[in-house]
Amino acid sequence: QVNFVVCQLFALLAAVWFRTYLHSSKTSPFIRHVVATLLGLYLALFCFGWYALHFVIQSGISYYIMIIIGVENMHKYCFVFALGYLTVCQITRVYIFDYGQYSADFSGVNMTFKTDVTSVNSGAADRMFRKNEDLTPSQRCLAVRRMPSLLEYLSYNCNFMGILAGPLCSYKDYITFIEGRSYQLQQSEANGKEDTKYEQTDPSPNIAVAQKLLVCGLSLLFHMTITKTLPVEYNIDDNFRATASWPVRFFYLYVSLMAARPKYYFAWTLADAINNAAGFGFRGYDKNGVTRWDLISNLRIQQIEFSTSFKMFLDNWNIQTALWLKRVCYERATFSPTIQTFVLSAIWHGVYPGYYLTFLTGVLMTLAARAIRNNIRHYFVESPAVKLCYDIVTWMATQAAISYTVVPFVLLSVKPSFTFYSSCYFCLHIASILVLLVFPLKRTEKGSKKHENVQPMWSRKLEEESLLQKNNYSTTNNTFSQKQEITCRYQALKQ
Repeated sequence: QVNFVVCQLFALLAAVWFRTYLHSSKTSPFIRHVVATLLGLYLALFCFGWYALHFVIQSGISYYIMIIIGVENMHKYCFVFALGYLTVCQITRVYIFDYGQYSADFSGVNMTFKTDVTSVNSGAADRMFRKNEDLTPSQRCLAVRRMPSLLEYLSYNCNFMGILAGPLCSYKDYITFIEGRSYQLQQSEANGKEDTKYEQTDPSPNIAVAQKLLVCGLSLLFHMTITKTLPVEYNIDDNFRATASWPVRFFYLYVSLMAARPKYYFAWTLADAINNAAGFGFRGYDKNGVTRWDLISNLRIQQIEFSTSFKMFLDNWNIQTALWLKRVCYERATFSPTIQTFVLSAIWHGVYPGYYLTFLTGVLMTLAARAIRNNIRHYFVESPAVKLCYDIVTWMATQAAISYTVVPFVLLSVKPSFTFYSSCYFCLHIASILVLLVFPLKRTEKGSKKHENVQPMWSRKLEEESLLQKNNYSTTNNTFSQKQEITCRYQALKQ
């Protein structure tokens, strides 16, 4: 963990140097790719020793699969290989070396690495094999237009900005950043008829980086002073369960799980700041002309802590991974896309039984929350006072449901997880099943325009926002390509 923090701080300094001395206006993309890759591999070598070779080996094999298999099936073979490779690494770490203990080894970084590998392969297959009309708006706009070179592929997977903690970014956005292509971001006027164009002038990320480092500092301080005084394991302490009342137990459940989140806030926000310091992550301007540096941000803390629905919480937690799951699994699933997506998420996280208990419980919670929202929410939104009361109640219910769901994720093993759930009499499991029996769950056909009732909980709102606010990159000497990109994203938003 110390190595991780030291390497990330070094990466932050390297990012400032990279933007200052290897800016795209001064240096060729080839040099930027080479330097970004070598720095990334050096950080991996420093943290994990020769285990860093896993990243090179996996990149090489995945790229070889892309070359020899062909565009029709390469994304499937690469996905199976990457998932299998990750699973073997997880099994080795958990059941041979270090069961139940947190270990900042290469298998954790391999989780982020896998998302990069599968993203570029899926994007290439979408563009080169599938028909344009068969693609969803997000697939159409993120499709890779040409096969990447080996250097580009290594740079995308192993660059120093994201090799240790991500976040995931699209291959197109990364290549555009490295090549330094200018772009225009179009924002619709209130009447929806005109667009205001802002030309990129290479805005400074210094304020955004300073703000994110402040969040990192506060999160780290909270984690080091508060988190250890509120262990999640205390929820299954025999004396606590025997003597504490139900309100006290649920209150401690909430605060203990809330106290477990700042370490993720620290790691993901620091990773975001590193990318911004290098000049990557700018997604345009808001309606007031203020720069936005959250193109690849992985969380929104305020929305997480004050979420009023299960969906809202997960829309703002680990955002880039949620979008990756949506693109590579949910949109491509032939049956039960929600269940398949949750199962893939569990496999991606690792092989601890607690992960599977959490995500299977999450399926129930998601479907029940969706059913309640679809059937009763409209009764409480007319009056502001009633809406406020509704929001307070749903905030409390959401925090209880989230905390209840993720306890096995922290406890990891089957026995303590079932000890916790049995001490609660499986109350929210039973409540979710009853909700699904009482309230009809609206369904629509996969791929139809009315998609919100069958999408997973990170669904349409997040995807639309991502498509609108992501960078619309293009070369300045290719007007047609620029207009095509802008039209693509604007149509995706309207859908």
